[in-house]
Parts: sequence; structure tokens; C-alpha cells
Amino acid sequence: MDFPFLQPIVLGVVQGVTEFLPISSTAHLKIVPALLRWQEPSAASSAVIQLGTVASVLIYFAKDLGQITVGFLKSLRPGADKNTLEARLGRGILLGTIPIVIVGIALKPLIVGDFRSISVIAGTQIVMAIALYAADKLTPKTRTIESITVKDCLIVGLAQCLAVVPGASRSGSTMTGGFLTGLNREAATRFAFLLSVPATALAGLAQLKDIFDEVPVKAGEMQLGTVDLAVATVVAMIVGYASIAWLIKLLRTQDTLVFVVYRILLGIILFMLIAQGYFKNS
Repeated sequence: MDFPFLQPIVLGVVQGVTEFLPISSTAHLKIVPALLRWQEPSAASSAVIQLGTVASVLIYFAKDLGQITVGFLKSLRPGADKNTLEARLGRGILLGTIPIVIVGIALKPLIVGDFRSISVIAGTQIVMAIALYAADKLTPKTRTIESITVKDCLIVGLAQCLAVVPGASRSGSTMTGGFLTGLNREAATRFAFLLSVPATALAGLAQLKDIFDEVPVKAGEMQLGTVDLAVATVVAMIVGYASIAWLIKLLRTQDTLVFVVYRILLGIILFMLIAQGYFKNS
């Protein structure tokens, strides 16, 4: 007898774990179904499941986000202090989101098309692993989040644009950008998560329209039903919350080497499987 909701639960766990670890959720939502011989979820389904991990960030950082929102709105008043941490983070999150919105709209046909191939994912896993390792090892990383500037936020926002390529990883890209500004690991990770909220929320909400409009999906992909999407999204939220807490705790004392090694090994294994013809349309 089939286990009820097995597929949406697995997809929710994969999304929850890999959205925040710097190993790419989009890549794993394609790889895992392929390895299990399932049809992969459509780009729209994947984006909606991401709303579960958006909820994880909103819940985990509820206090921070509330303070940032209030501080930013207060800074808009004439004569108000515009240099508080909350005001800077608010402006920085808004400005840092603009680049990926522009790139996402401009490259949408590729993002839902050619970019989603296993060969692209394999190559990006390795390239971004090297970039993450270099940024982690070759920068001082002495700055705390209290020192963050709007310029830093824009740099991290530009780095986030790399996440449109499956395999790059949104958290990996933004953490790399944060390291390059000199932020320490915890500060870079926290800001990476805060910055992810607008972009992932907008992407998920935009793709909801495709689902409601019943936009046809590509051959080999499947559009999850409403109940399955709800199950996957809730599971992603729960697992995502745990992943955030674990990663922040880990990076207070450890570097990113474990993720770098994982990414390189995964990229090599994927290239080997492609060479053996394991994946269709790779």
C-alpha cells in the first residue's frame, strides 16, 4: 500500500532542508525526483512550496522583521534618524531585492527552461562551491550585522541574482556576497535569510497565478494538486524553521567547508550519472 502523501512530504522535506543550507533547493527538487523516478514538480509548484520556507523565515525572524519594519517606517518621517540599524536594514532589503526582481523577469524563459537541466545544476554546484569557499577563506569576516550599510545590502542583493541559476543556491549566493563585504558568518547568514523573504515570497505568489490559470507544464514535469501542495508547503515550513536554527548555530563555530565538499561531490556524481545516461534530457 502506498504511503499517503509520500511525494509531497518528501518534496517538503527537501525544500525545507535545502532552501537554507547553501546547497540549492531548486537543484534538489529536480535531482531527488529524478533519482526516485518521479516526475519533477513544475517551476510553479516548486515556487509555491518555497512559500513554506518563506513562512519559516517570517516566524523565526518575526521580532527582527517587526523591528526593521517599524524602524524603516519611522525613518521616513521628516527629521527622523535615518541611520538606525533597522532603517538601514529596511532600505537595504528593499534595494537588495530590486536586482533579482529585474534579472528574474528578464531571464524567466531560461529559468523555467534551459537553466533547469541537470548538467547546468552539476556545473553550478561545483563553480559556486569554489566561490563560497574562496569568499569564506579569503575575507576577514570581522564585521557584525550592526555595522551593515546599504551598500553592503546592495552587494549582497547583486550576489543573490546568481540564485536564478539552479544549483547556485540563494543562501549560498547571498552568504558569499556577505562574506565579500566582511560580514562574519553569523551576520552574513542572518542577512541572507532576511533578504530572501521578498524575493521568494514574490516568486511564489507570482507562480500561484500560473497554477490558478492552469498554465500547461513542460513534458516530464507535474503540477501538484492543491492538497499535495498544501502538505508539501507545511512540511517545508516546519523543516525549514529547524534548518535555520541549525545553520546559524553551526556557523557560529564552524566554516562552510562541509557544504563546499558536499557541493563538489554532488556535482561530480551528477556528471558521472549524466555520462552514463541516467538522466533524461540532462
